Amino acid sequence: MRISKYYIFICLVPALFAAACSKQLNQQPPSSIVTSQFYSNTNDFTQAVTGVYNELRNYPDEQMWLGEMRSDNIIAGSDGNRDWQAINNFASELSSVSFITQAWDSLFNGIYNANSVLDNLVTKGSNITSATLRARFGAECHFLRAFYYFQLVRLYGEVPIVQHVMSAAAVEKIKRSAVSDVYNLIISDLDSAIIGLPNSYTGADIGRATRWAAEGTLGLVYLTRSGPAYPNVDGPTMGTNEWDSALVHFNNIINSGQFTFGASYPNIFSYTNEDNPEVIFDVQYMSTNNGATFPSDLTPLGYWGGVGISGTYGNGYGSVTYDISKNLRASYAGSAAGAVDVRDTFNILGSYPTNTSAPIQTDTSDPFIKKYINIAKRGTAYNDWPINFIVMRYTDVLMMKAECILHGATPGSQTDVDNIVNMVRTRAGIAAMSGVTLPQLMEERRREFLGEGIRWNDLVREGMAVTTMNAWIAGDSVTKDSQVIPDFVIYPVPEAEILTMNGLYTQNPGYQ
Repeated sequence: MRISKYYIFICLVPALFAAACSKQLNQQPPSSIVTSQFYSNTNDFTQAVTGVYNELRNYPDEQMWLGEMRSDNIIAGSDGNRDWQAINNFASELSSVSFITQAWDSLFNGIYNANSVLDNLVTKGSNITSATLRARFGAECHFLRAFYYFQLVRLYGEVPIVQHVMSAAAVEKIKRSAVSDVYNLIISDLDSAIIGLPNSYTGADIGRATRWAAEGTLGLVYLTRSGPAYPNVDGPTMGTNEWDSALVHFNNIINSGQFTFGASYPNIFSYTNEDNPEVIFDVQYMSTNNGATFPSDLTPLGYWGGVGISGTYGNGYGSVTYDISKNLRASYAGSAAGAVDVRDTFNILGSYPTNTSAPIQTDTSDPFIKKYINIAKRGTAYNDWPINFIVMRYTDVLMMKAECILHGATPGSQTDVDNIVNMVRTRAGIAAMSGVTLPQLMEERRREFLGEGIRWNDLVREGMAVTTMNAWIAGDSVTKDSQVIPDFVIYPVPEAEILTMNGLYTQNPGYQ
C-alpha cells in the first residue's frame, strides 16, 4: 500500500496552521511572516491542499463512535463508566463527552484549512504555474469544506458559518446559522466542486476527491434534506422532498461507467484490493505507525487475548464488549431463508478464543464487527491498520437510487428497485425478493453497510430513528438511560464551545 498523502502536511508546515488547537473556532490567522513565505509556489499550494485532506483521518472514527455506536447495531457494555456509554445509552448529559468535542474541533479544523487555501488562491493563485491545477485545488477545497460542513450538520444541526480565515475576535461574534443556510453553502460548494474536479486520477493522486465524489455527496445532501423534519429540531432533515434532485446525481454516477458492482462482497474490503471499482471516495491510510484505528475501535478486549496481542486494555476502555445486537443477528438469519448470508460471516465474528495457552477459552456470547481486521496485515500496534475507509461506494449509490424511487422520484419503477436490491442479495448469497418496500430496503442497507457508519444516518434521514430505536430497545430488552426522543437525532454542542463563547450559543434541545 502506498504512503497516504493525508499525513504528510503535519510534518511539513505545522506553523502555518497553528490554529488546529482544541478550540478551533478561536482561530488566529497565520503570522504575517509565515504567510509571506508560504503559498509562493505550486509546491506550497500542493502541501496546503494536502493539509485540508488531513482532517479526514478522524472521519472513520467519528462514524464508529457517533454513528455505529448510536444505532441499533451495537449493544455495548464495560466494567466502568466510559465516554462512549453516554452515546450508546442516549444520555442527556453528553456535551462534555470527548468524542463529541473532538469531532467538532476536527471538522472545523478542516474547514479552517480549506478556507486558508481558498483565500490564498484569490490573492496568490497566480503562483501556481498550471491554471488547470489551480482550478482543481479550488474545487478540492470546496468539496472538502462542503464535506466537513455536511458532517457538522448531521451531528449538531445548526453551526456557525465561517468562509474565510478570521481573527478570534471576529469569530467570537458569529452565531450558529440555521441548517437551511448551512445547506446553501454546502450545495454551492459541491456545485463548484462538480464543475472543477476531474473524473479520475492516476498514480499518487488516487484517493483525491473526484467529480463523482462530489456528485454522490450532493445526491446524499438532497436525499438527507428530503427526509421528514423532527419536531422542534433544526437538524439535517427538512422535509424538502428533493428526491428527483438526488436521483439526478446518483444517475450521473451510474451512467458515467466508471464504477462496477463488485462480484465479491469480501473483496470490496480486501487489503490487497483497495481503490477498487466499487470505491467512489475513501479515506486513505498508510502502514506502520500511521495506520487506521477504526478497524479495532469496536473490538472487545477478549479478542486481542486470543490473537496474542497484549496492551490493548479494550482500546483504552477496559473490559469492554461491543456486541452485535440480537435484532441484527436475527435480520441476517431471516434474510437468508436457509442460506448463509455472506455479509453475516464476513462482517461479524461470533466465536473466538480469548487466550493462547491451554486450556483455550472461547467466547461465543460477544459477537463483534470484524469486517476490517486482518491480523496478518496489522502494523506496529493493535490500532495500526493499513486499510482505507470507504466513505461512499457504488452499491450505496445504487441503493440510494432505489430509495429515491420508492419516494416517487422519476424516472424509476418498482422493477428498478427490485433489481437493485436483488443484485445486492444475490451477491450476498441469499434469495431474491419482489415488491421491495422502503422498510425492507432500509433493513437491507443495514445488513449491507454494517461497520461503515451508515445505519444511524439512514434512520435519521428516513424519519425512523425514534420509532425504530425504541422498538429495538424494547424488543431486545436493551438498557438505556432514556427513551429515544426527537431531540436525540443530533448531538449537543460541545460544552467547551458554550462556555468559551458565553451567550453566543444556546444548547440543542434535550441536552444539559
